[in-house]
Amino acid sequence: MMPTRNLRLMLASSAFIGLSGPAFALDGADLVTKLNAAYALSGGSIAYENVAVDGTTVTLTGVTVKSTAAPGKDFKVGEVTLEGVEETDGGGYYAETVTLPDVDIKEDEAAITAKDITMGGLTIPGNPAGGTINDIVLYETAGTGPVTVTVKGKQVFSMEESEANLTKQESDAGFDFDATLSGIKADLSEVEDAKAKDAIEKLGLKTLDGEMTMKGSWEIATGNVSLEEYAFDFANVGRLALAFDISGYTLDFVKSMQEATKAAAANPNKEEANQAMGLAMMGLVQQLTFNSASIRFDDATITKRVLDYIGGQQGVSGDQLAQSLKGMVPLMMAQLNVPELQNQVSTAVNSYLDAPKSLTISAEPANPVPFPMIIGAAMGAPNTVPSVLGVKVTAND
Repeated sequence: MMPTRNLRLMLASSAFIGLSGPAFALDGADLVTKLNAAYALSGGSIAYENVAVDGTTVTLTGVTVKSTAAPGKDFKVGEVTLEGVEETDGGGYYAETVTLPDVDIKEDEAAITAKDITMGGLTIPGNPAGGTINDIVLYETAGTGPVTVTVKGKQVFSMEESEANLTKQESDAGFDFDATLSGIKADLSEVEDAKAKDAIEKLGLKTLDGEMTMKGSWEIATGNVSLEEYAFDFANVGRLALAFDISGYTLDFVKSMQEATKAAAANPNKEEANQAMGLAMMGLVQQLTFNSASIRFDDATITKRVLDYIGGQQGVSGDQLAQSLKGMVPLMMAQLNVPELQNQVSTAVNSYLDAPKSLTISAEPANPVPFPMIIGAAMGAPNTVPSVLGVKVTAND
């Protein structure tokens, strides 16, 4: 006979296991509810036919994404699998990986496919109404494999892969982000408009081959968004890089913008909705501060081809057109009544047209400039805007 003490211990253990199992099981329906609560702020929602939980894996079948901005145009996703799921402090969830089915969409004569769609380190907040970085949906990594777009059976766009990363900053102050779209190819040979087709052929742009890169950061408390680089780089064309730095883009700002967007989408009177949206945006813009911005183009032979093409249409050579432009730019700039900028632009254009390498327009004020001040200058004295923003134009640097 089993000793009484051991029997009691076994019964107690069995009772504990029986009671604790359901208590610690993941609630798949609650996970989607929390995800929808977060997406609802931007006017989106996720519907599903069934949710199944197996240990730390949550599988959603029959998933459909809806948007108030596009009623009646639900996007059918299919089966979504979240692995390595665990509950987090505050009632949220964390998933190590999220796998989505391949995309294969056909509409009229166009078709889009995307393969190997994944996300890693997905965080779903327990309280999306909070005011910290932990109260928004974030991912650590996201990417796709090959993407293609075909029109009338001919492939007009393709991409080998895409990758994006988000990294939380120390003490959850914000996050750094970067993204790369590589192996981008576009076929413009099938453009039907006669004038556009002629320009594409003469400029040597029937096919494009390149990549897109992005890098930046967002600090939650100050709302400082620093987009260090947003670049498009195409072979035999050039590299266009944009950058900007603003402050005031806080979580409260984002939520106010989302609420304005939702209200506009819900208003059946579109004219009234657009007016209300415009007023809301004007009010929100008052909260932003301009720190800096720039746009830079590094030439890869496209400038000479453009000059030759436009010159040919006017009955002159590309070099003759360049010389003509050198004389026209000062006259055009003089109408703006900004002498200092006029000299900069003229010097930069002359240098660039003589030997196209790079052209940069930057705005770096001595001190951050509130957006209301920029708007006031633009309305009252437009010619002062370049000095307010510290605009500079340089070439081949």
